Amino acid sequence: MIASVNGTVAAIAPDAAVIEVGGVGVLTHCTPGTLATLRVGEQARLATSLVVREESLTLYGFATDDERAVFELLQTASGVGPKLALSMLAVHTPNALRVAVASADLKALTKVPGIGQKGAQRIVLELKDRLGTPEEAVTAALHGEQRAALWREQVHSGLVGLGYSGRDADEAVAAVEPQADADLAAGRQPQIAALLKAALRALSVR
Repeated sequence: MIASVNGTVAAIAPDAAVIEVGGVGVLTHCTPGTLATLRVGEQARLATSLVVREESLTLYGFATDDERAVFELLQTASGVGPKLALSMLAVHTPNALRVAVASADLKALTKVPGIGQKGAQRIVLELKDRLGTPEEAVTAALHGEQRAALWREQVHSGLVGLGYSGRDADEAVAAVEPQADADLAAGRQPQIAALLKAALRALSVR
């Protein structure tokens, strides 16, 4: 099994990236959140899961080991293959999926293309005790919310300290939110310096 790839990002497509490892370009299918963390020409490490079929070998890549673990667990449910499991992680973070399954939130699960009411019920029934307890999931989600609030406050304060109005700071924070959300989804703490630079760029091109 290929547990991870570590190399230079050679190319990025809408649903996959090519990571060059030892002179070999490895095609790795990823969620949009994972792809958003990659930059062509930069080094990257992805946790991976190899799906073997008679006619193909397909590698799926994830920003964190937790995403890979949830991806593999999702496929143990009836009717959930790798493509659907990847779609679930494209719509929901691992912790959001834990909360949805543990609380039988069918509405959240049916937001994933390809999952209907019956499919959602089956996933809840088969995975309820396997993805983690509600308490663990909610605690992790709360920690994520606290980290999100922290970066917003720091970037906003930094902009105001540089002389921008509160309204300008609000607009700039909103502009860099996708970048910060991608970091949080990948299990990383958003880098305030990088976000502040991006916010300043957003203000300069208004």
